[in-house]
Amino acid sequence: MADRTDRANDAGGADAGGGGAPPLLELRGVTKAFPGVLANDAIDLAVRPGEIHALLGENGAGKSTLVKIVYGVLRPDSGTLLWNGAPVAVSGPAAARRLGVGMVFQHFSLFDAMTVLENIALAVPGERGTGALRARVLAVSAEYGLPLEPDRRVLDLSVGERQRIEIVRCLLQDPKLLILDEPTSVLTPREAGRLFETLRALSAEGRAILYIGHKLEEARSLCETATILRGGRVVASLDPRRETARSLAEAMIGRRPVPPSRGAASAAEARIVVDRLSVPSADGFGVDLREVSLEVRRGELVGVAGVAGNGQAELAAALSGETVLPARPEAILLDGRPAAALGPAARRALGAAFVPERRDGHAAVREMTLAENAFLTAARRMGLAARGLLRPAATRAFAERIVRTFDVRAGGPEAEAGSLSGGNLQKFVVGREILQDPGILVIAQPTWGVDAGAAAAIRQALIDLARRGAAVLVISQDLDEIFEICDRALAMSEGRMSAPRDIDAAGMEEVGLLMAGGGEFSIRDGRSMG
Repeated sequence: MADRTDRANDAGGADAGGGGAPPLLELRGVTKAFPGVLANDAIDLAVRPGEIHALLGENGAGKSTLVKIVYGVLRPDSGTLLWNGAPVAVSGPAAARRLGVGMVFQHFSLFDAMTVLENIALAVPGERGTGALRARVLAVSAEYGLPLEPDRRVLDLSVGERQRIEIVRCLLQDPKLLILDEPTSVLTPREAGRLFETLRALSAEGRAILYIGHKLEEARSLCETATILRGGRVVASLDPRRETARSLAEAMIGRRPVPPSRGAASAAEARIVVDRLSVPSADGFGVDLREVSLEVRRGELVGVAGVAGNGQAELAAALSGETVLPARPEAILLDGRPAAALGPAARRALGAAFVPERRDGHAAVREMTLAENAFLTAARRMGLAARGLLRPAATRAFAERIVRTFDVRAGGPEAEAGSLSGGNLQKFVVGREILQDPGILVIAQPTWGVDAGAAAAIRQALIDLARRGAAVLVISQDLDEIFEICDRALAMSEGRMSAPRDIDAAGMEEVGLLMAGGGEFSIRDGRSMG
């Protein structure tokens, strides 16, 4: 790794250029503590006009806390913020926006019951619900390759579609500093590429970009400066273009990450069978499933790839029992038993487990403790209740096991789920299901928002679960993830499912083409095409 000490002053000093203009944003000695946690420890950081600056670190390193301070969501305990060289006190997000700071949060700040246009209007005073705002939204979304339907309710949108709202809403504010917290975690490679083109254009106009992400190749290709946090402190300031993804990961986690080992799946009976599943969307703007067929065998990982909004959410709901099909119970077989007419609890009783794509409010309840959240799905399988009564000690022990096994950075089992960073909550939710050792697991976006080390650990845990005999179906927009851990891959487009491709024979370009709606989609039984 290139020497960081010589470059620390270049990346983080207040006036590294020597006599030039001051940074657009500068932090000096910013410190923020929560009960039992020192989130930011005397952080120094400088971001200059026209600079694309990466803020890197593992989950719980303090990145989100730091940018929330910049955006006025949190107040620092000590330290100074300077804007164009002058000290400022950012009293709240409105004050930050008046300065020229825009932010796209990792956890979306959207009202589910409102439409896309109504949510955007809240951040654009003076144009609420007007035709002019609608035209601007459509123009910006088209220009940046982030399609939106203004009249659609947020409640009915996928995670990827919600991310588009946040990005477009922020760009409409014409910010001088744009803060992006995990902006590409649910975007396809093509969408991410378009976003990067936009960010480079904004940088060329003199706007500063502060980019938080865990996809290190993205940081290397996009950013010219990187500040790395570990345990709430700055441990390196460097030029990511002169590093490798491995060296950046080592700096973030303090050790060399171990990539997952996939091994080989053995031919066995199918534990998940979906036979010509057709489901009309309950949402008028949603996607109907059209004769979807697939199977996942014992000991196998199968990946479903697709651009957000092409039926993945509807498929996950149908598989988990949130959508039921009383007329065709045999459309979904779990270990040979008809399950399409069963609800979620009955499917879990058959040995299945599920991880939805939305961890916050869907997979976990923010206001409940980790122990209570563990109880929600594991009560029966892990024996957390007896004769209708909660077993507090067993529930706490199971939550502690999740925290320990999956390295969840939290204040213990009694910490509220809402107090965790997004990546740590993701680790907890995934760990809660895997540690129940289910025979069948359906998991959506398994490593969304987690750092490189945690992503490798989650992927290895999924591989290990499959190799113990489980059937694991992974729904993901991350093609690298699917090709790293899965044995076979399918693609969804407009509610249809492609024929399966063997990972060792298929190319990423082929699956990517299918995700975009190219190539041949079959509505025949997927079992005859495997």
